[in-house]
This record gives sequence, C-alpha cells and structure tokens, in this order.
Amino acid sequence: MTSSEISLISGKTDNFPGHQYHGPRQSLERGRWVKLICGASYQDLTAIRNLVLVYTLAGVDCIDLAADPAVVRVAQEGIKVALSLANSSHYEVETFDYSIQPPWLMVSLNDGEDPHFRKAQFDPQKCPPDCPRPCAQVCPAWAITSDADEVVPTGVWAEKCYGCGRCLPICPQGIITTYSHQATVTSLVPWLELGQIAALEIHTQVGHEERFQQLWRSLAPVLTQLQAIAISCPYHAEAVEYLQTISGWLGPLAMPTIWQTDGRPMSGDIGRGTTHLCLHYADQVLQSSLSGFVQLAGGTNCHTITKLSSQDFSVHQSKRMVNGVAFGSCARTLIAPVLQAAEARQQNPLAPLHLEDYPDLLQQAIALAQSLVQPWKERRTFSENVSNNIDNNLQ
Repeated sequence: MTSSEISLISGKTDNFPGHQYHGPRQSLERGRWVKLICGASYQDLTAIRNLVLVYTLAGVDCIDLAADPAVVRVAQEGIKVALSLANSSHYEVETFDYSIQPPWLMVSLNDGEDPHFRKAQFDPQKCPPDCPRPCAQVCPAWAITSDADEVVPTGVWAEKCYGCGRCLPICPQGIITTYSHQATVTSLVPWLELGQIAALEIHTQVGHEERFQQLWRSLAPVLTQLQAIAISCPYHAEAVEYLQTISGWLGPLAMPTIWQTDGRPMSGDIGRGTTHLCLHYADQVLQSSLSGFVQLAGGTNCHTITKLSSQDFSVHQSKRMVNGVAFGSCARTLIAPVLQAAEARQQNPLAPLHLEDYPDLLQQAIALAQSLVQPWKERRTFSENVSNNIDNNLQ
C-alpha cells in the first residue's frame, strides 16, 4: 500500500480527487458524525471487509475495529476498494449527494473487564441430543450452529462472536461461559507510526479510576499520532461524575475528545426501545460541564434520530448538541442477509467473498446502509438553525 493510500485510509488528508471533501472532524463539528462499530472482539474477516466496503460507500466517518492486525488490514482493503469504485467510470455506485470520504479507522482499548472484549464458549459434547439450541436462535452473529455435527470444538466460532452475551441466560443447561482479553498499547504503536490508525477508543466504567489512569499514562507516547480520542463508558447512575473525573486527567488535548454514551451495549438490532437509554445518558452529559463531542451508542438503530428529534434537547443545544451516532449490531444485522445472498451465489465457497463481484447485491447493501447513515448526514442541528436565523435577520 502506498503512502498516499495510507493517508487516505487514516483520514490525514483534506481532499480527495473528484469530490468535495467532508472530513470526519468536520462531521463531528456539524453534528453529522456516523461511526460503524464492527466490534472490539469481532474478527470475521470476510464480513468486516465487506461491511467496511459498504459503509464507506454509504458515507460513514469512522470505523471501529478490534485491535487485531488482520482486522485492520481487511478494513484498509475494504476502504481502498470503496474509494476505487466511487471514482471509477466503469462501475456505477449510486450514492447520496455527500462525497465519499476515507473514514477514520479507530481501534479499542479496555482498562479491565468489559463485555465488548469477551467471547462465548461451551463444550458441545455436554449438549443433550434433544436440546433445541436456543443459543443458536438468539445469536445475532450466527456464531453458534444449530447442528451439533457442525459445531466447532469450543461450540462457538470465536471470530464471529462479539460478546453480546445473549446466549448466556438462555442456555437450558447453563454451560455457556465467556472468556475475556485485553488489548495493549504496545501492540498499536507500529500501526500508529505508519498512520494506519487515526483514533483510539478507551472502554472504561465506574470504579476503574486507577486502571484508567494506568492505561492513560501508557498512551502518552502515542497521543501525537492520533486524530481523536473516544471514551466509552456504560450507563451508570454515577457515570457523568466519573467522566468528569476522567476529563480532569485527560488535560488539554490537541485532538477532539468524543464521549460515547453507551446506553445498552450491543442491542440496537433488538428493537426501537433500546435507544432510550443512550439518549437519556447523552442528555445528562450535555447538561454537565464536560467539554468535547457527544456521540450516541449502545442500542442505537434507525429509530434513534427520530427519538432524538422528539426529545427536549433545545435548552442544552443552545451551546451544545449531540454530535453523532455509532451503529453496531443493527448495522451488521441490516447487511447480513445481503452477504448471505452473495455467499449463496459463490461457485467456489472456499474463495474470499468480495461483495463488489455482485453489483446488484452491493447496490442493495449500500441502500440499506444509507437508511442508517443518510438521515444523520442530512440532519440539521439546533446550532445550525440558530446560525441561519441570525444570518437571515442580518440580510
């Protein structure tokens, strides 16, 4: 990969030939930021490569990945293919009016135990022959097969599992457990030095003060390589107070700070009600003294922007606003049927699946992805309305 291609993928450029460029930072400032969450534990390389391809063409600003070299490489490939298609005169990709931009790549670190950094496992030999396997039915990643003869030795395809935990309470035998991992700063240094990662997200939670400080100190040597730092903390009655404490430790930064209000992690594909908590959480952050950008996550889906518009945020939006949204499980689930249809067409099931080899399915996937992304890209924020009213009154 050339240095110019790395620059495009990392987001360290302000222009891309043939397009008016709307960069990730500009999207944050305008309240039109959209992030795709592939998942801190998700390592299905084929799915990630095609998800990144589709959502780059749909206009996302950032892609959140596992801190895994193979995952980063396939994400870079997906972005490269998307940018090539968007600028090809031989391949028509219908997109909405916003320019196709190279999204930032973001990887996640955790300061301790966190559901985003775990995977499920069980011994399939302990499953009764007549078990209906409800675990397979509730798994949104299709990481558990319903056919005992096809189950992998751990019962779960580790690369597909992203740790949602829905299989844990539903197992009739109670034999499903989880194991966790922790990403290290040291492993990220080579990527940062090459400009292959633009942003980091730190997963923390109330009560992790000492662990967070240790992790933050270890990041000091690499902070100058970053375009943004995101802090993700699950909702808790004391979460805002904890984030304010963290803010003091961060000090003045040369890059944007993004506060990710993680309401109900990994639940956006369940239904419209899952989005309520992240909106409530965001409102609390907006009312606080926290400076930085506020981004919704955890339970977000196609209903989030409608419910955000119906909430009474106007008091706080005179100075601050919700700057954007991250879509995880709902974004992956939305595209999954298209990827399955492409798999069914493959003549060689052992060959890598490249969705661009099936233009009609790629177009279908882009349209689905745009149903999530486009409303946020076309969103008019309260601050923009105030600015427009002032401009009109001066004319």
